[in-house]
Parts: sequence; C-alpha cells; structure tokens
Amino acid sequence: MDIILKLSEELGIKKGQAEAAVKLIDEGNTIPFIARYRKEATGALSDEILRNLFDRLTYLRNLEDKKQTVLASIEEQGKLTEELKAQILAAETQVAVDDLYRPYRPKRRTSAIIAKEKGLEPLANIIMLQMLKTPLADEAAQYINEEKEVLTAEDAIAGAKDIIAEMISDDADYRTKIRELTMKKGRLISSAKDKEAESVYEMYYEFDEALSKVAGHRTLAINRGENEKILTVKIEAPVDEIIAYLEKKIIVHEGECADAIKEAIADAYDRLIAPSIEREIRNDLTEKAEDGAIKVFGKNLEQLLMQPPIAGQVVLGWDPAFRTGCKLAVVDPTGKVLDTTVIYPTAPQNKVEEAKTVLKKLISKYKITLISLGNGTASRESEQVIVSLLKEIPVQVQYIIVNEAGASVYSASKLATEEFPNFDVGQRSATSMARRLQDPLAELVKIDPKSIGVGQYQHDMNQKKLSEALGGVVEDCVNKVGVDLNTASASLLEYISGITKVIAKNIVTYREENGAFKSRAELLKVAKLGPKAYEQCAGFMRIAGGKNPLDGTGVHPESYDATKELLAKLGYTLDDVTNRTVAGISKKVSDYKKLAAELGIGELTLQDIVKELEKPARDPREDMPKPILRSDVLEMKDLTPGMVLKGTVRNVIDFGAFVDIGVHQDGLVHISQICDRYIKHPLEAVSVGDIVEVKVMSVDLKKQRIQLTMRNI
Repeated sequence: MDIILKLSEELGIKKGQAEAAVKLIDEGNTIPFIARYRKEATGALSDEILRNLFDRLTYLRNLEDKKQTVLASIEEQGKLTEELKAQILAAETQVAVDDLYRPYRPKRRTSAIIAKEKGLEPLANIIMLQMLKTPLADEAAQYINEEKEVLTAEDAIAGAKDIIAEMISDDADYRTKIRELTMKKGRLISSAKDKEAESVYEMYYEFDEALSKVAGHRTLAINRGENEKILTVKIEAPVDEIIAYLEKKIIVHEGECADAIKEAIADAYDRLIAPSIEREIRNDLTEKAEDGAIKVFGKNLEQLLMQPPIAGQVVLGWDPAFRTGCKLAVVDPTGKVLDTTVIYPTAPQNKVEEAKTVLKKLISKYKITLISLGNGTASRESEQVIVSLLKEIPVQVQYIIVNEAGASVYSASKLATEEFPNFDVGQRSATSMARRLQDPLAELVKIDPKSIGVGQYQHDMNQKKLSEALGGVVEDCVNKVGVDLNTASASLLEYISGITKVIAKNIVTYREENGAFKSRAELLKVAKLGPKAYEQCAGFMRIAGGKNPLDGTGVHPESYDATKELLAKLGYTLDDVTNRTVAGISKKVSDYKKLAAELGIGELTLQDIVKELEKPARDPREDMPKPILRSDVLEMKDLTPGMVLKGTVRNVIDFGAFVDIGVHQDGLVHISQICDRYIKHPLEAVSVGDIVEVKVMSVDLKKQRIQLTMRNI
C-alpha cells in the first residue's frame, strides 16, 4: 500500500504535504512544533489535521505489519498462492486481513478438524461438487470406520457437513457480504431484564433501531446498560436474505448434495458466522461511538482550557460544604495564596453572621474583588450568603460559580501535596477554585483530563485511546498559549513540545537553584534537555524582561537572525520590540514573497514573525467569550416558562448542550432547540464556554430538570 497516497486521499491534502508531515514525525518532531514552525514543509497543516494524520499513519503501518505477519504464517504452511498474496496486500482494513487469514489461522480442535481427522474431507469435497449420480448414503457408507468412530453413513454425512460449514464460514467474500447485509438491513434491539425496575435506561427497555442509524451516544448507553446487567442486547440480522445469498452462491444443482449443503449453510450461519459477525459489528459500533465521543470530549476540553483568564483581580476561592464548613482561600493576581480560613454559614451550624464578619474583614484587608464559588454540595446555600453579604458592603464585589469537576481529585493528589504541603484538602480545593478562574489552563492541566467533566460515557471507553487524545488536546492548547518559563509549574511545562515529565521537573529545579532564566538559550544548561528538545520547546517558552526581547515572543530562536535583519530593513531595533513600538510593522511589508526570499526564510514563517512582532506573546484566549460575573441569586423555583436569560455553555454532547443559567442546575438545550437550521451535531452551533441567550421552556422541580431553547428569542 502506498501509505502517503492513502493519507493524502483520506485527509484531502496534497501528497507532498503528507510526505513532509510523515518525514517530520519520523524525525521525532512533535505535532505542535510541526504545526507552528514547519508550515513551509507541510503547507501550513493544522494541528488537528496533523493529529488525524498521525493516528491514520499509525493504523496503516500496523496494518502493513499485520499483512507481513499473516503472509509469513501462510507461506510457512505452504499454502500461499499469488492470488491470495495479492488479496492480502490489497486489503485496506484489519478486518479484511483477518477474513482472508481465517482459513489458515491455527484453530482449536473444531468439529470440522475432528471430521477431517476421521478422513471425511474427501466426502465433503464430493458433496460440494454436487455431481453425485448415486444416493448420498451409499457414497457416505464408504467412509464408515469404527476405529475412527464413524459408525454409520449418517455419521459420515454429519462430519462432512461440519467441514462444509467451516469452509463457508472461512470464506472472506461471504463474510464481507454478510457483514454488509447485516449493517445495511440489521437492527439493534435491547430489552429490559426486569421491565418493572426503575433505572436511567428505561428508554432502552424496548429499543429497536436500524444498525445504520444508531447514534453513538445510544450505543454507549446501551453498552453500559448491558454491562450493568439491566439490558439484554442483540442484533437482528436479515437471516432469510443471508441464507438465500449463500445458497445462490454455493448451490448449482438441486438434489441430495444440495440438501446437505443447505443444512451446512444454516449451521454455518447460526453456529459460526452470526455470533462472530455480531461481535464484530458491536465492536465496530462501539469503536465509532467512542471515536465520536472522544472527538466531542476533546473539543469541549479545548474550549474549557482556552477560557480567558480573569487577570489583575484578588480572588476569594470558596469550596462549599455543610458539616465540615466552607473552606476559603484568598489568592493574589499572580496566583499566590495570601490567606486561608474556614467558615460555617451552612447547616448544621448556620453561623451566617459570624461568617459574614470574617468575609468582610478578608474583603477589606486584601481588596478582594471577585469570589469564585464551587458548584458542589452546599453551593446554593453559600451563594445566598454571598448575595446577602454583597448587599451589605460598600465596595463592589462580584461572584462567579465555577465547575468543581476534578477539584477533589487534584486536592488529594501527590501533586497538590507537593505544591501545598501544609494545606489540607479543603484549603487546596478552595485555592484551585480561585486559580481556575484566574488562569483556567494553568490550573486545569494539573487534573487528569478525564476528571474535568466535559465528556459523556468517558469511563466506558478505551481508556488508553481517550487519554492519548485528551493529552493531545491539552498539549495543543498549552503550546498555542505558550508558557512563562519563570513562573510555569512542572505540570504545565510537561505539556510543552519536546518536554518530558523529568525535564519539566529539572527546569523547575534549575530555576529554584539558579534563579530566573535570563534567556531561552539557558535552557540548554538544564539536565537532560538536549539540542533536539530545545529545538522543539524553545518557541513555546516565554521570558518576560529577559536579555533578548525576542525571548518574550513566539518567534523561534532559529529565526532570530532573520528577525533582526527584518527589523533593520524596516527601520526598527530590538528596543522597539521591548517598548512595543513595532505595532505598524505589517503595513511596511508590501511583498512578503520577495522579502522572505531576501531574508532566506519561508513566506509563511515571515508572516508569523510579523504577527508576533506586532503583538508579542499575544494570548489567543483573548478572543474567547468572557465568563458571566454575578451579583444576585436566582433559584430554580424562580424560573417560569418564557423567561429569557443569559447563560454559559458547560457541556456539549451528541443530543444537545447543557447551559448554566445560574440556578445550580444546568438546563438542557436539545439539539432540535439550538438553532433554526438543521445541524448534525450541537458542536456545529455551540461550544463549551460560549455565552448564549436562552428561553425557559419547562421546569420540573421534582426531577430537577430544566428544558431550554435558543430558538425564536
């Protein structure tokens, strides 16, 4: 297989682009580095296309390896023909290779193998020829052999049918056609083991849908219901059509032999083909559903990580609770913890006035302007205390409710213990509440992406595949934003292109022992950070106020000479970069192609350098919608149909989007209510973090459900 050609066709890119990307990957370059600093080579392929290319490249190379293994195995058996070799080499999926290998794969002792050991293969071949002139029983009688336990002609025919059934089952063409027919006309059916039992799977108690139409989230829900022993699941195939297809392909003359073959066909399908095809289809549905869910999870995670930081504010992080009290942490604009305490305004203590006194003192002492309240247990009660307090104080303080997902996982982690050895889990959690508002990316990278709470069915899927995909998303986000080399934590640094966990720790250790980095080049003094890792990471590391102002931009050190030459040509100096007086540089470039040739760099690289010089280290998160800050409380009982509110999209799933409208229970906007035009997936219209206007359709206080619409507002 020409893998490069295949990749270019599948991804809709030029063959040269695919070739360059594969070469760069094979040389050990990371996806963020290739996407950002090797645009000339790849024709500016995005990180998303490059990751898809990498996944397909891995699959296709594994497929080629599998073909070689299969060919070697068949050749060893002395059964490899040129025709079979050509078929295997032309196969485009692992399933197709498996189908072709099936007749030659070493098997456990099947009934067909036992029949062959009894010498019944010639009889099976005679039946398959369908040219017998004498009665079949007479022909079969010749194979009676008491020693081999073939006691009657019927025994011989039964053994021959076992051999025929396996021959039919092992035929790759038949299996391909049966798989296609089942997918095209089969149905997925689920039923309840106990119809009276209440569960979240009630909509699947009598579920029946065409396999070709089953949505991914339904597949994952049904799988979970089956695993929890609540549902029974089966595939209903078009059996009559499949049997008719096999009979038409195999039977050429009617007669006794044809009757025996028909019985073998029915047996082959029921016993050998149907169970494995059902398994394959269920696995395929699951894999596709998982891939879809991972893609949605990844998109949601990206939007969450790229939320704009709320800079320049002293934030009070509030981790709500009942019995154990609400933990508070005051965090300055740089993320440093200034103070921590515990208050007890909620049940059973209900010390509201005492809590307000503590809060007023903290607000006055540290000039707190924002309260970041976690959305967990006792959040509603805490919010009422906050709103009441805000009405009593003379200064303007706002609050925001942040998603607590993953905070408890982080608070109890080894990383949190190392970061705050003298804090208990509550203090760490309150600190996390404040910091994930100040810089969501820097704080959320400390948490396993699976625990961040923007996916669906994440615990039911291939965990390795999920972790790799989400790790890639985090890596892309961190590298898009870049990191401050002198303040970034090890957990943030390890997502930078070319940096391993060990090197990230070594960077922090070097910083602690030698003080702040003065230049990017100093990175080469860090233990285990060699020239290759430096090449991969340097452009994403920022040094504010360092020796070289270019170290504070996204310009890669390999382009420093060209950048200095560019500045000189256009009448600027490095001091102008420091003083931010190169804002109009793009207006001075009339011909990028000509200038790039003069500087000895690519045109795309030149465009990126000019962009960086105009807005050094510009944070791409600035373009994202800002979170909604609140100063008053709204409860679910206050909602009435027709009410129009502003909200924040918290999660996007296959069938809709959950929107936080400030009542502690996210409302669902069903996919049909997102916009007036038809959309296949909610992600076509909304993303996590979007600020949207919604109208209340219905409120169910008992079930704690809110139905919202974004249409006709």
